[in-house]
Amino acid sequence: MNAETAKLAAGLYLVAVPIGSARDITLRALDILASADMLAAEDTRSLRRLMDIHGIALGDRPLLAYHDHSGQKIRARLMEAVAAGKSVAYASEAGTPLIADPGYDLARQMRDEGLEITSAPGPSAVITALSIAGLPTDRFLFAGFLPSAAGARKSALMDLRDTRATLVFYESPNRIATMLGDAAEVLGPERQGALCRELTKRFEEVRRGTLSELAAGCETDPPRGEIVLLVDRGDSENVSESDLETSLSAALERLSVRDAADEVAARFDLPRRKVYQMALKLNKG
Repeated sequence: MNAETAKLAAGLYLVAVPIGSARDITLRALDILASADMLAAEDTRSLRRLMDIHGIALGDRPLLAYHDHSGQKIRARLMEAVAAGKSVAYASEAGTPLIADPGYDLARQMRDEGLEITSAPGPSAVITALSIAGLPTDRFLFAGFLPSAAGARKSALMDLRDTRATLVFYESPNRIATMLGDAAEVLGPERQGALCRELTKRFEEVRRGTLSELAAGCETDPPRGEIVLLVDRGDSENVSESDLETSLSAALERLSVRDAADEVAARFDLPRRKVYQMALKLNKG
């Protein structure tokens, strides 16, 4: 038994757990789960199953449910334990805590109180999907779940349309076809995408194609399970006049002509002079 397994220093340990295959857990995560004074989990049943698979006994250690609905009371107990010199391990239901999972308020309050926080990194659906999707990975933006209401969803997509990075979303199987339809409409039907589902599980699948193709495929063959959708960055070399006008009009509502031109020219990688002339014309109109 190594020193870490024998005794952990006081603090909060954010433990990444598998998103599918139980064998993806790290040795360090197993050490922490085996030796922490107190355990907390988004889903206590899933953590107990994982510990059983790897032969880790809970013993008489407390195991508390901590999620978006457990409130300040449980958070206070965990903080009191760390303040008293105890080690607390916290695990999401799957993946890395805080990455579209609970734990932010807990980590923030621990930090504000000057208590120690340690990450035991490991599985993440975002990184797993990026690694196999076949889309650029030099820059990406994780946008989580889009709003469920159609208007708000389209507005959020519009805000992301000109982002010069691969976009990464989580989505439910019940909404993925509608979401892809909206993405094709707002981002462009020919933009490339990749739908990754059930990552590291038995029925793992990656569907690649344009957004319109992926939307049609989800209508005829609805996907099941956990979904990560990736969308390629836009092509700034083929920016239409209408796209420029739309972006400039929006920028002019909050910026001067000069600043609006600078912002839009940088966004689309276009000569500033051309964009500035268009901004002057729109501002006069």
